[in-house]
Amino acid sequence: MPNINQFTQNDIEIVNETLLYKGFFKLKKIQFRHKLFAGGTSGIVTRELLVKGAASAVIAYDPERDSVVLVEQVRIGAYNPALPNSPWLLELIAGMVEEGESPETVALRESQEEAGVEITHLQHALSVWDSPGGVIERIHLFAGKVDSSKATGLHGLADENEDIKVHVVSRETAYQWLQQGKIDNGIAVIGLQWLQLNYLNLQQQW
Repeated sequence: MPNINQFTQNDIEIVNETLLYKGFFKLKKIQFRHKLFAGGTSGIVTRELLVKGAASAVIAYDPERDSVVLVEQVRIGAYNPALPNSPWLLELIAGMVEEGESPETVALRESQEEAGVEITHLQHALSVWDSPGGVIERIHLFAGKVDSSKATGLHGLADENEDIKVHVVSRETAYQWLQQGKIDNGIAVIGLQWLQLNYLNLQQQW
């Protein structure tokens, strides 16, 4: 395998950082310099960054039934009347990691809140950056063993205006929906692709 000598965190110099907005999320203006591949240092680069923090997502898998638990809810970012796609997205169970929480704790809590299921085995699958060109958000994906026969109904926290519908589908159906574009949000695509590569291992381990 080729050896890639990448730059490190120390190869960026923050020149200025300004908080532009603080609401549900934060918006910052960052000015920085960075080392160049050809040598030397860049000019000042200016970017706006949406600061979201970290989130946990659960690939809720039932190895006995070879099925997955998905949740459906409206996402305003997917609203565009010019498109035929529904803004109600089929997603993995997920939630934001609040200060003082661990990603594992959030994965377990959100599984109860969003789908009413208990995770009996939880293991880290992978962690990824979500659109790091303009967003600060680290997504931690976990594989969680569930009894999908207990996943049903409507869920969510009323004080957060959550309206979440639970779906249980076969792993093969979920993957077909991904290929057909019915499932088209990044976290679900990554998680279901990971599951397709690893479900046999999960069946053996669980």
